Amino acid sequence: MLKIFTGDNRVQAKAEITRILGPDYEVIDGLSLTPDDLPSIFMGGTLFASTRNILIRDLSENKPVFEKIPDYLDTPNNVIILELKLDKRSTTYKAIKDKITIQEFTMPKNPNMRLVFDIYKIAKTDGKKAVQTLSSLKTEEDPIMFFGLIVSQAIKDYSQRQGIKEKTILKELAKVDLQMKSTQIDPWLLVESFLLRLSTITKK
Repeated sequence: MLKIFTGDNRVQAKAEITRILGPDYEVIDGLSLTPDDLPSIFMGGTLFASTRNILIRDLSENKPVFEKIPDYLDTPNNVIILELKLDKRSTTYKAIKDKITIQEFTMPKNPNMRLVFDIYKIAKTDGKKAVQTLSSLKTEEDPIMFFGLIVSQAIKDYSQRQGIKEKTILKELAKVDLQMKSTQIDPWLLVESFLLRLSTITKK
């Protein structure tokens, strides 16, 4: 089984992943793979089970590897590829779109979006106040989606003014993104830590 989940509603997507793969599955960073890794992932079993449950994240960003996916549509393992977005114009997408399930999970319009951007703006001058303002949203928002909105605003800022501060902020956000993907640290703690650091970055 091979499925691709895409879209910005990571909470809903992960709930469906757990429903299909169960609570105990392998997680693989798609950016770290090479084409030579694919046979063992898609066709190989383990000593303990003939069928593996596998989640691969952000594989489409690794184009040389993603282009090989059509070769593994008949995988005996249960594999889900999780993407934020897919290029529907790509040759790979056109080759697989009618052969496997590609399911999109999109967020409903967020009534808190304006406040999210306000928190980011506040953090540029007062990180503590930004964290305090964030506390009112933490029960309503998913930390990963909240972080994604911050990233989108930072990218927008950089597109308007490609200065050193804007570039530094994007580098810091990339570090936080890596930590979210590779550590077990509470995502909200990582977001709050970034907000607290942001004012020192913008003052440089």
